[in-house]
Amino acid sequence: MRARTSALPTAVVQSARRPVRSIPPAAWLVVLGVTAAALVAAFLLVGLEGNLAYVLPRRLNRVGAMVLVAVAVGVSTVLFQTVTGNRILTPSIMGLDALYILIQTVLAFVLGAGTLLTLGAPVRFALEVSLMVGFSWLLYRWLFLGSGRSLHLLLLVGIVFGVFFRGASSLLQRLMDPSEYIILQDLFFASFNRVDPLLLLISAVAVVGLCVPAWRLRHRLDVLALGRDAAVGLGVDYRRTVTLVLVICSVLVAVSTALVGPATFFGLLVSALAYQLCSQFRHAVVLPVAVLLGVIALVGGQLVLEQVFAFDTALSIVIEFTGGIVFLVLLLKGRIR
Repeated sequence: MRARTSALPTAVVQSARRPVRSIPPAAWLVVLGVTAAALVAAFLLVGLEGNLAYVLPRRLNRVGAMVLVAVAVGVSTVLFQTVTGNRILTPSIMGLDALYILIQTVLAFVLGAGTLLTLGAPVRFALEVSLMVGFSWLLYRWLFLGSGRSLHLLLLVGIVFGVFFRGASSLLQRLMDPSEYIILQDLFFASFNRVDPLLLLISAVAVVGLCVPAWRLRHRLDVLALGRDAAVGLGVDYRRTVTLVLVICSVLVAVSTALVGPATFFGLLVSALAYQLCSQFRHAVVLPVAVLLGVIALVGGQLVLEQVFAFDTALSIVIEFTGGIVFLVLLLKGRIR
């Protein structure tokens, strides 16, 4: 009798999880794709009034930025977690987000926050992308391709540099005028309301150009997910593949961060949900699921904030807060390792 009562909760839990796991990945792709397309259409058309020639291009610009960030962050996070063999890590651990904040802080400290905002968007974009990609390349060249040749050492040094960048930023911010710091603070959160159309086009070309080799690597990434020794034993050129993936991740994160701002927990949120929904870990499935979840989260979240709550605030704050809570819940339950 005791054995029956103890087995009942387990059976209930398994039966409760079975419907989610039993849904084929192709069905998830269709459901998520239709949902994402519907949300994009709703974002463009709901509440559309006034001068359409003025309103519609701006909505297209914003929804384009959200889709682009969803692609860049989703792809880079899944690829980074595969090569590191850890699904609680994101490319931000390399210190790119902290470097972005340091660049903004130094420019505001030297030029003034008002001058920083009036500085040409293409100039700032080119400077930020160049510094972040250059920093990543120096780390890879020094620690992964050099004599050290260790991915773990690369991650550790990236964490140390991230702490250093945050400390330097904090020091400069304490020396700044409070009014300038308030202006600067708005740049520390991702925003889709101030995206330059020219930069969006340049970023779209870069992201699409990087997603092509990332998609062609999907089968090698499936093997790489088995671990370094297994991948080498099965004929994968481990160092070349990992280096290529790290370069793709760095450029995607640099372009996304320079375009809208840092999004620390967003990638972790969509990748964790993608692995929970997929009953398999093939990158041909996980990558598009993560991207579609990102589109749904960004476009749907912005639509709800604007049309339902009439609450004009930075969507990234809500997503970072939700992503942090989901991360802690999944970590405490042992769902991600």
